[in-house]
Amino acid sequence: MDTPRKRVLFVVPSFSGGAGGAERVMSTLLHNMDYEKFECHVALVQAKHAYFADLGESVAVHHLNVSRMRYALPAVVRLVRRIRPQTVLSTVSFMNVTMMMARPLLPSGTRVVLREATTPSAFVANDVEHPWLWKRLYRHLYQRADKIVCLSNSMFQDLTENFAIPAEKLVRICNPVDFSRIQTMVGDAVGPFVGPGPHLVVAGRLRKEKGVDVLLDAMPAVVRHFPHARLTILGEGPQEGELRSQAAKLNLIEHLDFLGFQDNPFPWLAHADLLVLPSRFEGMPNSVLEALALGTPVVASDCVGALREIQESTNDLVLVLPENPDALAEGIVQALALKKARRNPSDEALPLLQKFDARHVALEYSRLF
Repeated sequence: MDTPRKRVLFVVPSFSGGAGGAERVMSTLLHNMDYEKFECHVALVQAKHAYFADLGESVAVHHLNVSRMRYALPAVVRLVRRIRPQTVLSTVSFMNVTMMMARPLLPSGTRVVLREATTPSAFVANDVEHPWLWKRLYRHLYQRADKIVCLSNSMFQDLTENFAIPAEKLVRICNPVDFSRIQTMVGDAVGPFVGPGPHLVVAGRLRKEKGVDVLLDAMPAVVRHFPHARLTILGEGPQEGELRSQAAKLNLIEHLDFLGFQDNPFPWLAHADLLVLPSRFEGMPNSVLEALALGTPVVASDCVGALREIQESTNDLVLVLPENPDALAEGIVQALALKKARRNPSDEALPLLQKFDARHVALEYSRLF
């Protein structure tokens, strides 16, 4: 007799001004789930989700169509009561808090697993209006979760030490990277860049925490060393107007390309001379893992312990002081000067990258469902 499939609901947030890394992670997981064992449903808070256009008939997609994440609670509760999943997986802090508030309203026996997408203490200190309230929400609401997925050892430590979450509630699972799919999306096409370069890329939502303003402040020093250097910015968001004005004041217009959100950013990552991550805080940045998998070196702000964990296994990641344009410029210049002509990840990085293999990560999540 066949064992019935377990029903899992993935609750996916949305972001004003561009898709986010959490959406990419959920999409990658769904592409690698075992559909003989799991019946997967997705609840999209808003309808515009570029990463979920090609899931196919294996996944049931439910559009909640609410204008803000804060309004999602009644819609999520109605959906859970209707489809009766054994497990609900939620991600990012705003959505996780919403799910924990809704927990008493869910059918008895429904498991709730949270994925924490960023370092909670950094999020509380830098990205919310009432830090004291959010600290209390973390401390009290997260206790109700069945499991909480941490992306790194530093995130695990942050939740236990700063928010008193019991260690037995936590499990460390890396972000998934679908290496074969990335290679397919890169294809055999020539590089997308024009001009001699060197070519730098930054990818992500254009919000303050991503630190693109810090990178722009560093670019004049980079241009002095490399007069033909160009920076390609992949992403959109509420800070775009400010960044364009900043670039104009710094006389960088001829050295910048704002390309907006890209469904397929991988040709840019694969053919870039360098990926730059100037973030003020992060969780486990997928763009770094993807660049390393494609053999592209990375210079990043030392803004989260997860990056140090990655750096331990590769020489292709340079970390610099966060929110420091001079240190960032120096790191970029040195990395470009030492750049090697290669398109494959270095041998020492391969064991690291295998930990992020999407099939392996999907199997680890499956054990929570």
